[in-house]
Order: sequence, then C-alpha cells, then structure tokens
Amino acid sequence: MPQTAALDGLNDQQLAAVSCPVGTTLVLAGPGSGKTRVLTQRIACLIEREGAAPRSILAVTFTNKAAREMRSRLDRLLGTAAADVTLGTFHSVCTRILRREAPSFGLDRSFTIYDRDDQMSLIKRVLKTLNVDDKQYRPSSVLAEISRAKSDMIGPHEYRPPSYWHEVVGRAYEAYQAALTANNALDFDDLLLVTVRGLEAHPEVLDRYRQRYRHVLVDEFQDTNLPQYRLVRLLCDDSTDLFLVGDEDQSIYGWRGADYRNLGRVREDYPGVRTLLLERNYRSSQTILDAAKAVIARNAQRVHKDLQADKGVGEPIVVYRASGPDEEADAVVAEIERLVSSDGFGLGDFAVMYRMNSQSRALEEAFMRRHIPYRLLGGTRFYQRREIKDILSYLRLISTRNEWVAFDRVINVPPRGLGDVSLGHLRNMADRDGLGPYDALRRLRDDEQAASTLTGRARRALLDFLETWEELVDSSEKMSVAELIDAILGEWGYGIFILSSGPEAEDRMANVQELRGAVAELQPGRDQLATFLDEVALVADVDELQEAVDAPVLLTLHTAKGLEFPVVFIVGMQEGVLPHSRALEEPDELEEERRLCYVGMTRAMKRLYLLHAATSRMYGQSDLALPSRFLKEIPIEVIASGPGAAADSSTPPRSGRRVMVRPSTTPSLAPAGAAEAVREPAEVATYSVGESVSHSKFGRGTVIKYETTADDAEVTVAFEGKGIKRLLVSLARLTRV
Repeated sequence: MPQTAALDGLNDQQLAAVSCPVGTTLVLAGPGSGKTRVLTQRIACLIEREGAAPRSILAVTFTNKAAREMRSRLDRLLGTAAADVTLGTFHSVCTRILRREAPSFGLDRSFTIYDRDDQMSLIKRVLKTLNVDDKQYRPSSVLAEISRAKSDMIGPHEYRPPSYWHEVVGRAYEAYQAALTANNALDFDDLLLVTVRGLEAHPEVLDRYRQRYRHVLVDEFQDTNLPQYRLVRLLCDDSTDLFLVGDEDQSIYGWRGADYRNLGRVREDYPGVRTLLLERNYRSSQTILDAAKAVIARNAQRVHKDLQADKGVGEPIVVYRASGPDEEADAVVAEIERLVSSDGFGLGDFAVMYRMNSQSRALEEAFMRRHIPYRLLGGTRFYQRREIKDILSYLRLISTRNEWVAFDRVINVPPRGLGDVSLGHLRNMADRDGLGPYDALRRLRDDEQAASTLTGRARRALLDFLETWEELVDSSEKMSVAELIDAILGEWGYGIFILSSGPEAEDRMANVQELRGAVAELQPGRDQLATFLDEVALVADVDELQEAVDAPVLLTLHTAKGLEFPVVFIVGMQEGVLPHSRALEEPDELEEERRLCYVGMTRAMKRLYLLHAATSRMYGQSDLALPSRFLKEIPIEVIASGPGAAADSSTPPRSGRRVMVRPSTTPSLAPAGAAEAVREPAEVATYSVGESVSHSKFGRGTVIKYETTADDAEVTVAFEGKGIKRLLVSLARLTRV
C-alpha cells in the first residue's frame, strides 16, 4: 500500500482511523489525541487513495475556529483541491443549504440570522405585546425554554405546557415565531430545525444532497442535539461513507440540547459500525491525565479509554485550600507572577477556569490590584459591542430592508427626535397591513392618510431616514461593505454621533474602523454583504480569542472546550459549585458535572492547579463549603506536597484534609522549595452550646451547635437580628462574651 501525505506522521491508532475502509466508522477520541489531524488526513486519504471527488465530501464541526484550522490543514495537504470540500459548522452548512433551497422551503433567500441580542430584543417586544410581566417571565428564561423546545424539534403548535408558567411561554413562543417570520428572520435553532424539516418535506431536494455528499465526516459528535443528529441521518443513506469522531467524556452542553447518547444511538442505527479508539495524548503530562482519568472513571455511561501521554510524567498537581474566593484569587495571581519570574512562563500561558461567570469578580479584582492584564473570554465580545451592533444593524437594513429588530435599534441612533408615540403609530400601521419597516416608510411617504397620524417633525425625520435608506439599497450592488460602512458614518450621521459620545468616543470609533478594516477586501455586491452578515452572526466566543495577546485568560469551564494552555487553574472546586448544587441529587447531571471537570483538567499541558475555598459565595450569601468530591477522587500519588499544595502525608486526599497556608503576604502555591513555610492547622477553639459569643460583623449571638471537622471546627451561632450563621472556627475570630 503506497504511502501518501495523507498518512504522514500518524501513530498506529490514528493510521487505523485515517485509512479504514469506507463505511460507517465511529472514532472515540480522547482529549489531545489529534482528532483534527485524523479528520483532515481522513479527507486527504479519501481523495488521494480512494479517488473521492472533493465536492462529494462534507465535513462538519462545531466552531468556526475548528473549521478554520481544518481548512488550513486541508489547504496544506491538498492545495487547490481542498476548495471544493464543503467544510463548516452545522449552522454554517445549514445556512448554505437554506440560502440555496429557500424557494423550495418557502423562505425568502434574503432572510436574516438573529443572534442572542436580536432574540432578546424580539422576545422583550413579544412579552410586552402579550402584557406579560418580564420579572416573573424573564426574557432570558423564556428564550431558553423556546430554545429547548426547538432542540427537541417541538414547534409552537406542538408545544404542550406542563404548568401555567409554561402555558405563558407557549403563547410567547407562538408570537415569537410569528415575529421572526414577519421579520424574514431565523434564529440559530431555526437554522437547524428548518433545514431538517425542509429536507424531510422535499425528498427530491434531499436526494440531490445525498447524491452529492457520498462522504460525511462529523467532529465532536457527542455534542450533537436531536436536529443535528437527524440531519446527519437524513444526509446519509445506506451507501454513504459516514465517519464520526467524538468522546462521551467531553460532552458538556446538555443544557443547550447536546446529547452524548447520540454516540450510543449510532451503534443502534448502524449495527455494523466500526469503533476505533484514539488514546495517545499529545497535550498533557501523564500526571494530569491520571488525575483526570480518576475523576471521569466514576461515570457509568462511557467507554473506557486508557489515555497515555506522549510528553512523559510531568509535574505533580497542586491542590490548594483558601479561606474564601478573594484569597483564592490572590493565590492564583501570586502564583502566576512567581511562574513568570522564576520558571520562564509568559503571561499568555495561563488560564483560570471556573464553573460560573460570577466567580470572575474576585479574579478580575485580584489581577487589577496587581496591575496584571487579563483577557475575559465570554465578556463583551467585539461583535457584541454597542457601536458594532449598530453598524451591523444598519447593514442588515440595507441587505434585507424589512427587518424590525435592526430598524428599532438604529432609528433613533443617532437621535432623530422620534418618540414612542410616533414610532408606535408607525408600527401599528405596519402591523395592521403586514408591512416591514422599509415598506411602511414608503407607505408613509406616498399615503397622506397614513401620514396624518404623525406630527410634521416626526414625518420629516422618518422620510429623511428613508431617503438615505433607498439610496443605499439602490447602490448596494455597486458598493463594497467598507463603502457602505462609510456611508452609514457619513450619510446616516453615525460617525458624528460616535465622535460626540464623550470619553469613549476614540475607542468606539477605533472599533468601527477595526470592523471596516476587516471587510476592506470584500468586493462590491449584495451577495458579499449577505455572506459577511451570515459569518458575523455565526461567530462564537471561542472564535474571538486572540492568541497573540500576552495575558492570562479567565473563562468558564464550558467555554474551555477546544482550547489548551500550558498552565491551568481551576478555582471554586467545592461542593455546590463544582459539582453545582443543582446536580447533587440528579445522577445524570452529576455525570455531566464530572465531564465538565474532566474537560477543564485536560486543557492543561504542563501544570494543573485545583483550588477550593473554605467558604463559598452563592447568590450574594457566604456559607461554609466542603471540598469537591472530585478532589477526593484524585490519587494521592499525583498531588504535590508543600505549602498550600497537597494532602498531609498521613492522610489520603479523599479524606478532604489539606494543608492550608495563610501567610501575612499573598499566598504562594509553589509545591516545592519552601517546605519550611508549611503550617500544620492551628489548634482551634472549642465552644459549648448556649455560650455567648461576639463577631465583628454579626455582633452578639448564642452558640447552638459545635462540631469538629478533619482539620478545623464548625460553629453554628444564632446572632441577634442577623439570623443563624454557620462559621469555620479558624476564620470566624469569635470572642466570648
């Protein structure tokens, strides 16, 4: 069998996967096992060795970042032939199908894709129209329930509410979907759902795609939801070469409909499926892998993978116990400083991960106190910044015209003297006659009766807006996206508006110019504009992580998927946080929390720090916290000894006992070289039930319970006017009264 570039540099397991015969193949790929290489070289193998036509190959992944990486590798392997391979995310592939098949599916080809902000604007308007209290029915919660229904392929008319709250959501769902249709818009869930239903309803269209795509490859298959699984099943007939790569241990998106059990369904739906393993890890040390394997091994619904590190044993893991989130954050920042100054790491080598966004507060403050820059992944992203959203809304008006969400956003930006009453009259007329904003303004210009409901000033402002709008719509075929942005800044007056926006003006204009620079090479034409708007709508948080910026990254564990860092800190590893309190009584949810922890741990390449606090802050309240059960499952052999680092030598870590260092300066997490700094837990005070005590914050109280723990004691006190508090004795600093 001749060697080709498609088979270069592969280990035995990778080679078996890349060169396996055509058919249905399921590759269970452990973290860091080179699955992107396997996918891309499989494509090259199909073309070079199997004679597959590049246009007959469809490769689907979950992020634009992964798709770009695959495209870059394919270009290097195949040259110009790679251009004919269809490669992209599920959402981008579905968008292409919908644009092409819009007439068959009953769609307008110029539909708009609504992102999260657009959806929120729309659902708020819907709830207001329905006279629904948005405090009781929070827009984000209503949207989440609508998204869940769509992920289960339940439309508004099939939705069966189990409670009164859900009954209101059902009405909102129906109105929301009607509003999307009126705006010629689809949300992210619709991109999948409408594609699946369109292909199911039009066998002749489906057959064309089946005939074209004879080879279908899917990355991160464990994260597919029902519509995505159904799409794959639709596209693949009995003779299609189906190549799936996934890992049930890394399925962490159950909250948004992902179902790792789809891996099991493949075995049921394709009885002859070939199953292969990728177990050689090229990212992490064996020590990190051994710790992560010990955590994930407790999950029942999984295929065992014996991950082996290519990099050797590596440094031991550091486990640190802090008094609370603030000390925990200070310890992380101090250790980053130490590693940069003494071990040769750069600031960009570090990631600090946490279960919930709210945990970033203490970390951000700690970095700011020490004047260390940081990146907040999942904060305000570039395409979500106010001025960028404004420009994109203007561009959408030019591209699609009759789109109310974009119109509502910019009609008074800059201010045009239009009040709620005037805009309400316009909207009422439009709703009555089923018009979009562009057609409504044209009706206003041409119909005196329609114009009579508005003041002369309001009518002039709206018609001035329409005049510019019509000019740009008419010119959009000849203008590039960059030229359209210039027109928005000039003719629509948005540039002057930004420059007069106070201290932020320079930064905001710099952001707009950054956007203009990004589109500078796009050629004129409305198709180019529509393609650009599609691409922007499909951008995810992880796609905007600029690796060139030399600063630590703060991110949630959910956001960490697909990333890797030389040094990883995971903070907040206590019961009720990781695992989350919602999962403690639900076995399936607890397994997902375990997978989340596993994903975070396996992002680390060289060093891994796991931190927990004696007290947790949840929803503004502080309480005692127990170490996460995940910490207790890690073998003692892989944990470092030393200050703040590991278990007492006589007590295995599964007991929860940790040596905690509380020096007068910021604590260090260094596991070696400072043994003299290790402190045994101080002898703690004892209290009797009924004893009177005083606390600096809560005042005077009475002890109602006292109990010892492995290395401390807990006291429960009823404070006068402050209620009952549980306190750790070593931290409470109680005085007897």
